[in-house]
Amino acid sequence: MNEMNLKPGAAAPDFCIPDQFGVNTKLSELKCKNVLLSFHPLAFTGVCKIQMETLELKKKVFDELNTVALGISVDSQYTKKAWAESIGVKETKLLADFWPHGEVARLYEQFIEKAGVSGRANILIDENGKIKWIRRYEIPEVPDIEEVFKMIRG
Repeated sequence: MNEMNLKPGAAAPDFCIPDQFGVNTKLSELKCKNVLLSFHPLAFTGVCKIQMETLELKKKVFDELNTVALGISVDSQYTKKAWAESIGVKETKLLADFWPHGEVARLYEQFIEKAGVSGRANILIDENGKIKWIRRYEIPEVPDIEEVFKMIRG
């Protein structure tokens, strides 16, 4: 992960990958809503757990802000399903960027080649499908949800 070419104002690359229930989520079908892509390295890890639980706990706020929060990692759909059940995530979509491995993370310049996982990042896409904000975090850092809400509110 070096200098990013993807910048705020650019069109968000479209993708279609399954959630923890095996239902495909296509970004372009979420137009007219803000979309938060919340990248995390792997299921069943501590900081990732907090990151995804926070999305679930704040779902009502996301709804009020016309925003869909999507958790994305390179884990398989079956891993995401087991993990979601184990941490009580029922309403937030946890997307499986499993095959081709890390394809969405690569599209959004978040894939860490030497580790085979995505980095930790929040990418906010506006209602017109344009990237509004990109924030990368250190792997052990828990993303600040209030920072996300501030960016959504503009």
